[in-house]
Amino acid sequence: MAIGLATTSMFSLFLLFFVSAPSKESWPFILASAFTHQIYFTVVCLGYRLGDLSQVYSIQRGVAPLLVTLGAFIFAHELINFQGAVGIFMISIAIISLTLTQKMKFDNPKAIFCALFTGVMIATYTILDGLGSRLSGNVFGYIVWLFVLDALPFSLIMLYIRRKNIKKILITESRGGISIGILGSCAYATSIWALTLAPMAYVSALRETSVIIAAWLGCKILREPFGIKRIVAAVFIVIGVCILQAS
Repeated sequence: MAIGLATTSMFSLFLLFFVSAPSKESWPFILASAFTHQIYFTVVCLGYRLGDLSQVYSIQRGVAPLLVTLGAFIFAHELINFQGAVGIFMISIAIISLTLTQKMKFDNPKAIFCALFTGVMIATYTILDGLGSRLSGNVFGYIVWLFVLDALPFSLIMLYIRRKNIKKILITESRGGISIGILGSCAYATSIWALTLAPMAYVSALRETSVIIAAWLGCKILREPFGIKRIVAAVFIVIGVCILQAS
């Protein structure tokens, strides 16, 4: 994660020469989002260490759209129609259902707690970035400055903690870390841009449909169970997306 963030930050430093700075009104949101991301980076890594990817990822991504819907209503006065609310609810419930085991119980309470807390952090930075990017006057300047600041605390702290094994870690983890930096920054930059064009609840709900891919990758690469229940959940997620789009 630290290598990925450092990659994003270095690339964003280069992009600063090509974008204008965001408005002063957006800077409190940039700083608050960067702070929230530090907590998010830490807890998401801890959750992945404690639990299955397909379960932890599904919980944190499943609760986020519901929290974003509530937060967008409170802080941005965004209203969605009944059909849109049904779509968001169906997507979130189907995503969360991916976490249940064959016995319909939750495994590993510590991993579940980390995942739920991560979902709160996702909703928090989504709302902050939705509000901040709309005030920025230049969404690309907002994105680049956020990415520059995002990497500094977490990456520097992790590099210090792992300093005794840094050479070995860089050799073994650089390929994955750089991939995280490229793919993650492109994905979230697109999300922030979308937040300036559409209601936050819609953007969040559609973004979190990536759990279908995560559950499949967890099955194929990490040998985690998939099964008919998760196939059914994936179908309901797709139905929810269609309802959301129709709304």
